[in-house]
Amino acid sequence: MKKTNYILGIESSCDDTAAAVLKDNVVLSNCIANQKIHQSYGGVVPELASRAHQSNIVPVVQQALSIANIDKKQLSAIAYTRGPGLLGSLLVGSTFAKSLAMSLDIPLIEVNHMQAHLLCHFIRNEDRPPPEFPFLGVTLSGGHTQLVLVKSHFDMREIGRTRDDAIGEAFDKCGKVMGLNYPAGPEIDRLAKKGKSDAFEFPIPKVEGLEVSFSGLKTAFINLVHKNKNINSNFIEENLNDLCASIQKTFVTVIVNKIILAKEKYNLNRVVIGGGVAANSEIRKVLGGKVIQDKWEVFLPPFQYTTDNAAMIGIVGYQKLLSQQWGTMNQTVSARLSL
Repeated sequence: MKKTNYILGIESSCDDTAAAVLKDNVVLSNCIANQKIHQSYGGVVPELASRAHQSNIVPVVQQALSIANIDKKQLSAIAYTRGPGLLGSLLVGSTFAKSLAMSLDIPLIEVNHMQAHLLCHFIRNEDRPPPEFPFLGVTLSGGHTQLVLVKSHFDMREIGRTRDDAIGEAFDKCGKVMGLNYPAGPEIDRLAKKGKSDAFEFPIPKVEGLEVSFSGLKTAFINLVHKNKNINSNFIEENLNDLCASIQKTFVTVIVNKIILAKEKYNLNRVVIGGGVAANSEIRKVLGGKVIQDKWEVFLPPFQYTTDNAAMIGIVGYQKLLSQQWGTMNQTVSARLSL
């Protein structure tokens, strides 16, 4: 009879404190404590984030265990985010995970945050089986934009990335100049639905190969806003929806062009998306069109697994537990951990 494994996943790479309990590949609970304090600063303040993690981690883990209706002594292993991320935030999660694993005498499993964004698709989903290998992985978030050749659960190779801003970061910076709250991505998405995406034209960055760049495009947008605001002080208010629709369409065009290039270069028809920007409606619409028109096989994560969450950490922990890829107590966190 197959043994049942209960995995506690802990995610603390940035400003969300998250804990989840998985029964093998099934999510029993997925709890997140958000940190609203950063909104007034227009971005995440690392020191405030680490302090908030210290306050949140115990109640969030307790909540995850309670919702899953299990005792901590039933846990088979604890998985935690080793990196990449904010060093202070990572230390809070790793220290707690190590302490709990040691007290329970169960395996400790370190997880790469970026792998987890792609492997969240292996959480059991009644509506669709997980993607088959190999596939093109695309991570789109506030801190990362990557194209990844994925041959197995842990055989991943980065083949392209942003040279400067991540796509989520570019959304936030454009939103800030329009007076939108942080994070601006979801608000731009909402307003864009009421605007015309061809109202303003922005240059597509000419970057060779599979690398992408959003910095120049972001600067062009900011310059356009400032120039027109000097002429008309109400320019943003009068054109807000069109500005959002136009810049969003351009950002999406940039990344989709690179996805097309990577698919052709590596002869892959399967595209797996991960990260917070995977929730963007324009990304989903454009990729959905590729499924219909060009017969792409596209995997978009359920909305609850797009932003940082512990369920994705737990599913990687489960896969590593099966192959006995255990971590060690002296394993250090890494703010710049690579694939």
